[in-house]
Amino acid sequence: MKNVLLIEDDAVLRENTAELLELANYKVTTAANGIIGLEMAKQHAPDIIVCDIMMPELDGYGVLNGLSKKDETKYIPFIFLSAKTERQDVRKGMDLGADDYITKPFNEDELISAIESRLAKVSILKDLRVTKTENEENRDDNELRTLSDLKNFFDDNGTLFSLSKDEIIYSEGQNSNYIYLVIKGVVKCHKLDQQGKELTTALHKEDDLFGYTSFTQNIPYQETATAIKAVELVGISKNELKQVLNSNHKLTLELIQLLTDDISGVKNQLLQMAYSSVNKKTAVTILKFAEKLNRKPEDPIKISRNDLASVAGIATETLIRTMSNFKKQGLIEVEGRNIRILDLEGLQEIS
Repeated sequence: MKNVLLIEDDAVLRENTAELLELANYKVTTAANGIIGLEMAKQHAPDIIVCDIMMPELDGYGVLNGLSKKDETKYIPFIFLSAKTERQDVRKGMDLGADDYITKPFNEDELISAIESRLAKVSILKDLRVTKTENEENRDDNELRTLSDLKNFFDDNGTLFSLSKDEIIYSEGQNSNYIYLVIKGVVKCHKLDQQGKELTTALHKEDDLFGYTSFTQNIPYQETATAIKAVELVGISKNELKQVLNSNHKLTLELIQLLTDDISGVKNQLLQMAYSSVNKKTAVTILKFAEKLNRKPEDPIKISRNDLASVAGIATETLIRTMSNFKKQGLIEVEGRNIRILDLEGLQEIS
């Protein structure tokens, strides 16, 4: 039997409403004003509260506010009962957190229906909480849910590859058997355009995933991947990764977001190549390589001019001239293939 706390200052209405609820098979506790009702709610924890608004001592709004401050009472379903029908009063009650609002005079069916629907809602929410708790308790600890989980899976189960500087990891057009995680070093992905000019499409540093032309279809690699310097990789076969994704749906959403971010990055790179000045393209590219290759921006970058030019999307000769100007301005220092940033803020302003 469900317990209803009825808070009503009108003695006749309180007794009549209590009798009505008892005949509907509810256990009823009554209070003559808001202060008494608030204390009874704290002491007895009723299943639902029906409360008048206009009362001496403490009105219905005050009762609801007091209940909301206690963890043991703030989730008790609460129905306002009042003769006030103005829209602003209804709005105020609902904004405070009331579950329903019944105006006087009311009939038996209206009151009982409101109480039953609120109790049913509480029961449903309780069942959902129980189910959620059970699912969490029964959840497989081996379930992969994030990209970090997937990278740990690569570390634990992947095949290790060690490659020397300039060694090709895979070539454009080859069957895409593996997806890779960079453990150490930097990988350059690149393509050749119709004129045979190399275009760097991506740089991958430690903890980056690459090689995912398709997670499910046998689509060849769409670019070539080369070690800029000695690298260590772990690879997972596409078939094995497909099984992992089939069993870990949350992880699939994470990978979709990764692909979305990659597409956005490529789009921004293409826009930059199309519309940026030569100085800006060169500055951005130097900063990008510094980020990928170095722990600190001021450490020297050892990179070929062709690689720099292909990422910047400009001719190698143009890049060399621009770097000479940067050197004269004191922005960088160039010794052979080594480039050292002398004025980081200056380069950032250009970019």
